[in-house]
Amino acid sequence: MNDFLSLAKQRQSDRAFDPDRSVEPEKIERILQAACIAPSACNAQPWHFIVVDNPELKNQIADATSNRLLGINHFTKQAPLHIIIVEEKANLSSGFGTWAKNKHFPHLDIGIAAAHLVLAAEDEGLGSCIIGWFDENKIRQLLNIPSGKRILLDIVIGYSTQNDRSKKRKKTDEVISYNGY
Repeated sequence: MNDFLSLAKQRQSDRAFDPDRSVEPEKIERILQAACIAPSACNAQPWHFIVVDNPELKNQIADATSNRLLGINHFTKQAPLHIIIVEEKANLSSGFGTWAKNKHFPHLDIGIAAAHLVLAAEDEGLGSCIIGWFDENKIRQLLNIPSGKRILLDIVIGYSTQNDRSKKRKKTDEVISYNGY
């Protein structure tokens, strides 16, 4: 088993998947459990996860994530699994904190849950990519999501066919300081 830093270094946004290899249900379950135990402000857990593994439906979702004009996200059709994250209403304490501190805690919480989800996928030997560019209304219609709810992310998961690549990150002294900015 990997230690956490190795796992975090290994995880990448994969954009090529084996379309003929489905993700085992027990792996999906463990990935979702990891997302569900993510911390959230005031334990609000402002999320709902929709697993899309039906081949026809997941292809329609993939179509809603791609844009021919901009040439983005065409790889999403290869992924055998999409997990759509819908924002749910925060509890009273988190909602008050959002107002009082001018920070939308549900978005922060969903980001944390998404990180748990993709790291759990990596730990299961799966690739993933977090998608934020999509036709929200089309996905809402396809999945019968109520009109008042926001769809924040689509996370595609599958067996990656992409080679590991080195990560280009800023130097740590550019992004880390101690005891002051």
